Amino acid sequence: MAAYRFAARNAEALGADPTAIAVGGDSAGANLAASVCLQSLEARGPRPVFQLLFYPATDATTRRRSRDVFAEGFFLTDDDMTWFLDLYCPNIEERHDPRISVLLADDLRGLPPAYVATAGFDPLRDEGNAFADRLREAGVPVVKRQHDDLIHGFVSFLNLGTRFREAVSEAAGALRTGLALRSRANVVDIFRPTA
Repeated sequence: MAAYRFAARNAEALGADPTAIAVGGDSAGANLAASVCLQSLEARGPRPVFQLLFYPATDATTRRRSRDVFAEGFFLTDDDMTWFLDLYCPNIEERHDPRISVLLADDLRGLPPAYVATAGFDPLRDEGNAFADRLREAGVPVVKRQHDDLIHGFVSFLNLGTRFREAVSEAAGALRTGLALRSRANVVDIFRPTA
């Protein structure tokens, strides 16, 4: 939040448009980006106009099917997830805090439009998709894009093949569109919920 507030307050000095600030990240970074959106809304301060989330970690309290199905052999493992969670939030009760488990927030209405990309072979797939569904149910314009043929971390593999670059290019296009059409009236038209 401190970094986001600094960027929002100093956008012009940083060479950015203060009315076109988006947040984004992948995995734990996507968790932080979604948490910034939620906290900005609750604080009634400057808010991001778009969120770009790659395979976000959104619920540290529930073990979903994809975590069991893709527990081994697909880059991010179940053991990795346990290790990360234990380091990030060792107190299991605190994992229910929506700042950590954004999927558990009581109300997601008013969050910025989102592009949520998940990977078909990823322990985080199901919670990322669940977060996109919750956003849609709350009336947030969202594109939920599951890349069935990719694994967790695909944004880091751009030099390994065309398919990784295609997925990231698609997300970059969504970000550019979201920033260009940042008035709610326009964004709702382009980011109408999809099946």
